[in-house]
Amino acid sequence: MQFHPARSPLRQGSYRALAATANHFARETHMDELARACGVDALEMRRRNLKDARVRAVLDAAAERFGWPGSRTAGHGFGLAAGTEKGSYLATAAEVSAEADGSVRVRRLVTAFECGAIVNPEHLRNQVEGAMVMGLGGALFEAVRFEDGLVTTDRFSRYRVPRFSDVPEMDVVLLDRKDLPSAGAGETPLVCVAPAIGNAIFDATGIRMRALPLLPRGLPAASKPATPS
Repeated sequence: MQFHPARSPLRQGSYRALAATANHFARETHMDELARACGVDALEMRRRNLKDARVRAVLDAAAERFGWPGSRTAGHGFGLAAGTEKGSYLATAAEVSAEADGSVRVRRLVTAFECGAIVNPEHLRNQVEGAMVMGLGGALFEAVRFEDGLVTTDRFSRYRVPRFSDVPEMDVVLLDRKDLPSAGAGETPLVCVAPAIGNAIFDATGIRMRALPLLPRGLPAASKPATPS
């Protein structure tokens, strides 16, 4: 791996979970593509190749609470993602629906999270839920836009963030490991939201999105909700 610094005329700052969000999106999207190329269920593909027992534990917990793979209906899709960051482990499952107007609605998110011994369960649950909501914005529509060399996102009203109406049904499963030291929980729960949603969008529409945000302007005009297989 190489690092190439670059000068930018724009002010820059850290994003929650730093590069882990982009890295998990790339890896877990690719895992989904491999599973489909092999004709293997996305959950089973991960189970067959996982060596880390802690990742497997959160993956199984999320899948069980979600009821993976879910009931197949036209225009609805389901996606999974799992990973680890800052000493914590998580898996997220998502259900989305492709609407007739070209929009996508996230219907349900389930995250299983393990960060060693839990000190304050309610505070931890709040951190996970907050990260999941923040992850919606980065996954679907948060972007700085440019036109003719100028930034057109020049005020907060033009920067789309999640609203109450965007928030889906959410469920959090906390795995308490009293035998392990506590680890960070403020950032990690965000990193699997985007790949889980992206994989669910593909499941619903047959359209693979490989860049974030996934749908800054909705689905491509020519797309149609896929018929469930």
